[in-house]
Amino acid sequence: MKKLLFSIILAAASAHGFAQQAKHVIIISIDGFRPDFYREDKWATPTLHKMVAEGVSADGVRGVFPSVTYPSHTTIITGAKPMKHGIYYNSPFEPDGATGRWYWETNLIKVPTLWDAARNAGLKTASVMWPVSVGAKIDYNIPEYWSLDKNVERIAPQRENATPKGLFEEIEQNATGKLDAQKLSSDFSSADENGSRMVAYIIKKHKPNLLTFHIFAVDHAEHAEGRDGEHVRKAVAGADHAVNNILEAIEQAGIKDSTAVIVTGDHGFVNIHTAIAPNVWLSQNNIYTKTGNKATWKAQFHTSGAAAFLMLKDAKDQKTLAQVKSILNALPESQKKLFRVVDRAELDKVGTDPNVILALAPMEGVAMSGTLTGDAIRPASGGTHGFFPDFQHIQTGFIVAGAGVKKGVILPLIGLEDIAPVAAKLLGINFNAPDGILYPGILAPARKNAVE
Repeated sequence: MKKLLFSIILAAASAHGFAQQAKHVIIISIDGFRPDFYREDKWATPTLHKMVAEGVSADGVRGVFPSVTYPSHTTIITGAKPMKHGIYYNSPFEPDGATGRWYWETNLIKVPTLWDAARNAGLKTASVMWPVSVGAKIDYNIPEYWSLDKNVERIAPQRENATPKGLFEEIEQNATGKLDAQKLSSDFSSADENGSRMVAYIIKKHKPNLLTFHIFAVDHAEHAEGRDGEHVRKAVAGADHAVNNILEAIEQAGIKDSTAVIVTGDHGFVNIHTAIAPNVWLSQNNIYTKTGNKATWKAQFHTSGAAAFLMLKDAKDQKTLAQVKSILNALPESQKKLFRVVDRAELDKVGTDPNVILALAPMEGVAMSGTLTGDAIRPASGGTHGFFPDFQHIQTGFIVAGAGVKKGVILPLIGLEDIAPVAAKLLGINFNAPDGILYPGILAPARKNAVE
């Protein structure tokens, strides 16, 4: 039904004269981005407020499940939900224990990306710090990547995997000065400043048609302080300044009139007060135990952000599944009210990892922990994400302004998967977003020779 509606809307858009309006599209993601950052005056975000006045913005963007960084960013550039694009979490489920690796490599993505579509159309692409971009066929790429070896300097893998070879060093020489792990650390807003200088250099020198950039210090601050706090306010102001650096670079490059800029995010944020460790219940019933580095299990919960996902060692083990369900059903009402069980039918609908048997979605204010020991219910503080995307605080934001975009339009709610179709349509490239839909009300009527 959605695909039929998609076809009808595209046909209507074509009939009303919508065509390629932007020669350049810049997609900026602010990790932990929230609509109140540009809807409320208390945040020091003059750049974002100006973009809202000059373009289209959403009151909220519904994310994916789990609402964490890597699946979300992959949805932004594919228009697909995790079930289809294959990046289910930040870190893959590792049954014998987490090694610390994340979904870094682009070849793990199972559907075409905007980068692929732009390349196939003969356009120039660039990316800085974007998740799941290692090895991507991007003309100018500095991927988000780090080594599992603690003896390896944090940003060394980024230097080694930047394309073309020497790009990282060229940027250091001409735009940022010598960089190290501290200068690109999410502990400090200077990381976003340096990232924006990388982007600005690439824009001014190479004028890519499609560029993706990940700003991440806001997320780190919100994990520490929740939705508000001194560090959060500084990080949000820093992110706004980073966006302004990019807008200035676009103007300095002489491409302002032919460029559209999208600012979006991967998830919102929630203040937490309590954590649940469901693997403790499995350990108490000898379903999942660990001695040293040796794990013995029939079922275990893989936690990702605030949510927990049940994995069976044997997918056909109905006896163990029934036992887990019985354990959950037998919990006191005072504990059961802290979360709900999401069955496979609902997981299919929201597009979650097909290997999951069921998931635990906590209420707002409660998060999941993967630990096996201690109390199953414990105090927690700060903020997190990963929640089932069905309430306001976990929603992220969306602003688009510039070439080919209407002014002053407000969208009540869109999906994260609906962003890729906007970028593709603005660039005039052929792209099939498996789960996304284009809202033609975002686009300005086509102007003759708009991008020439």
